[in-house]
Amino acid sequence: MSPSLTDISRYLQRLDYDRPPPPTLDALRELQRRHTAAFPFETLSTLMRLPVSMDLHDIEHKLLHEGRGGYCYELNRAFLALLLSLGFDARGITGRVVMGEAEGTVTARTHLLSLVTLDGVRYTVDVGFGGMVPTAPLQLDYEDAQPTPHEPYRITRQGEQYLLQAQVAGDWRALYVFDLQPQAEIDYIVGNWYVSTHPDSPFLDQLRVARTGPGWRRTLGNGSVALHRIGHASERRALVDVEDVIAELREGFGLRVPDHPALAPAIARWLQAHHDA
Repeated sequence: MSPSLTDISRYLQRLDYDRPPPPTLDALRELQRRHTAAFPFETLSTLMRLPVSMDLHDIEHKLLHEGRGGYCYELNRAFLALLLSLGFDARGITGRVVMGEAEGTVTARTHLLSLVTLDGVRYTVDVGFGGMVPTAPLQLDYEDAQPTPHEPYRITRQGEQYLLQAQVAGDWRALYVFDLQPQAEIDYIVGNWYVSTHPDSPFLDQLRVARTGPGWRRTLGNGSVALHRIGHASERRALVDVEDVIAELREGFGLRVPDHPALAPAIARWLQAHHDA
């Protein structure tokens, strides 16, 4: 049996619900939109090389009590548990991130998302893909473009796999490939271990933060912070120093920055690496 949440009421309150919504498509759309706005994607733990727990209660405490966000294994794991508690027919699936990779590159299976079935129709649901996270459920067996509150997305079939793409500035960009293979607890643990500890992980020693809002996305990475608004040119500025980064985390992304002795030195090293690049 899958582990369950201990404080569903607090979780729903963070999403501005005073009572549990029904397990419907409209509710699923609204839950996903609110979740990507309420809980930032962030990699502070891997920046500091701290352990990232896959225990659901640890994730719940981090998100609901510590004022933090997380990456896919945390955000999507918590959201999947919430969907199950609300009566949705949902399960976890995993994929391989190909964004920014040469076509045909086989990457590690390191992305967690959910598959939700409503009235016999299957949808992918993802609240943990950083700056390009889909902000609405996407119908699986439908290859045309699908609108969201932000960019259009599409899912195309490739044999036993599916490819998710987003339309950005008129071009379709590949994000990740996935299949419907059932996942067990150990699959999450192994994928999370790779992401949080392997020398080749794109998150190790890196700071990446993202949050959505009505018609906008805010992202932090590569030594800068950017605001992307639908129909407008992106606004980007370089981050100056540790204090500047911490202020952005608090004010720009609504994060409660952890009081950890490793944080400031890790941010300083990250900034220096990008200033030297």
